[in-house]
Amino acid sequence: MDERKVRGVVRTAAESVLGVVRQSIPGGHKAVVSDRTWDGHDLLAAWRHSAAMLHAHLEEVNALNVFPVPDGDTGSNMLATIQAAISEAEAVPPAERTVTAISAGLSLGALMGARGNSGVIVSQILRGMGEAMSGTERVGGAELAEALKRGCRAAYLAVADPLEGTILTVTREASEAATAALRVSPTLEHVLRAAVAEAAAAVERTPSLLAVLQRAGVVDAGGRGLELLLRGALASFAGQHIPPGTTLENDIVLPTWDGPEAEGYGYETVFVILPSAGERLDVNRIRARLERLGESVLVAGDDKLVKVHVHNERPDEVISFGLSLGTLSRISIENLDRQATDVRKRARANADWRDLNPTIAGRNGPAIVVVAAGDGLARVFGTLGATAVVRGGQSANPSAGELGEAIRATAESDVIVLPNNPNIRLAAKQGGDLNPGVNVVVVPTRNAAEGVAAMLAFDADLALDDAVKQMTAAARRIQTLQVTLAVRDARIGRHKVRHGDYMVLGPDDGLVATDANRTAAILTGVRRLKPGYELMTVYRGLDVDHRAAEELREALGAERSGVEIELVEGGQPHYDFLISAE
Repeated sequence: MDERKVRGVVRTAAESVLGVVRQSIPGGHKAVVSDRTWDGHDLLAAWRHSAAMLHAHLEEVNALNVFPVPDGDTGSNMLATIQAAISEAEAVPPAERTVTAISAGLSLGALMGARGNSGVIVSQILRGMGEAMSGTERVGGAELAEALKRGCRAAYLAVADPLEGTILTVTREASEAATAALRVSPTLEHVLRAAVAEAAAAVERTPSLLAVLQRAGVVDAGGRGLELLLRGALASFAGQHIPPGTTLENDIVLPTWDGPEAEGYGYETVFVILPSAGERLDVNRIRARLERLGESVLVAGDDKLVKVHVHNERPDEVISFGLSLGTLSRISIENLDRQATDVRKRARANADWRDLNPTIAGRNGPAIVVVAAGDGLARVFGTLGATAVVRGGQSANPSAGELGEAIRATAESDVIVLPNNPNIRLAAKQGGDLNPGVNVVVVPTRNAAEGVAAMLAFDADLALDDAVKQMTAAARRIQTLQVTLAVRDARIGRHKVRHGDYMVLGPDDGLVATDANRTAAILTGVRRLKPGYELMTVYRGLDVDHRAAEELREALGAERSGVEIELVEGGQPHYDFLISAE
């Protein structure tokens, strides 16, 4: 999608919504504005419309990349997060769907299901909104404005170094517009229209606030996604039709994770608790009691809604305890002994990495959870000593809940996480937050090659902080390049990229080289590496055959005589080659 088309789409949306808003404020054509408010059922319907609106524009949002790469996933991550939120809210029995219960369910579902940085930010927005709506019977204009304000504050706090020109800016400006709209009319419809209008305008302004967007000729994808979510809510209010089809099966490849083989342990019991009338849930007390009843305890939520996960031999005792606190829903009981047998059978059939190094699972020291995008990379990390390998990466980001489950399943008090992708870092941190009794440290590895370097530098005899510093330093010492295809024409800095060209990308310098010929592009990129390295490792992607990889190795050997060239099967999608030099 070129710059003019992107700007045209956003401008049309902004002008359309702004025109509607102007009709309801002094100086414009007067229009009837409803004074209807939302109950819990309406709130859930609004978020369903939000998900449908985002789904209808998913391809557009995913295409809003600074680089014209084939694996844009901002929209998919936001949609997966919202779908997880809706799924949790729908677990509330219809008769109990108050604003408080639905907003708590949305918050918990988003917290557990957040994928990618954009999804984590959306989950924090929902968390803040849920806190604001706790105890609210109906949502009017004032309640929505306060919820957006609290959501904005939570989102900013979740990011260590907030950048303007992103989803954060759009959230803040939409929130401020909602608050300002109260001075004209306190109705929910008027406040929501004002928030949507300002979000659309804020999205159009994002390139003026973030130079990298302006150079690429795109608006911020996360900001556009948020605008669409708000527009969906407005469509729900107005009773407008949204195209159906919000299921994720055809849009998102959900990751899985492999942990150390373990014996089955009784039953896995999972359920959601809603407190009895007039009561509040005590998350810490629930966690403490469940830790006496079983193992692998995960308790997440707040005083209005809690999700429980526990392993033990007596699920009836766990259910009985839950019933003493309130109403249970989404109850699931699985036989772990049978699951463990099935896992062992699959492991033997697939020549699992534990067969290659059976001593790994029993080693001492902190556990290491690694995210890997391909089967080959997963095997590499397994042989290097990873405790658990979460399958996923760009376009298949693991959720915070999945990462939290992998962390919990290690059964260690100290856990190191290697996200191997900047877009997984916030979800990894949030996954750690879901395990308050575990000391979780995220090493900010930007790709799998940096993750390998970090693993090689790990020293179990060091204190955790020292080990993490050593791993981080090792990851930054190597030089890396990633090779992929351009999916649209673009101008990036001094480079003009054509659709179908090969791009060589560096984690620091962005676009390093481009050419219609893959080998020529790679050789140009390699020439721009700092000299002094002795080993070059080439990880072959999923769509590259062995012969093409061997030809590249020969070309690199001729270009860099004296440098050892090692070829490794990575299996990563979207990127033909991942190259490291050290």
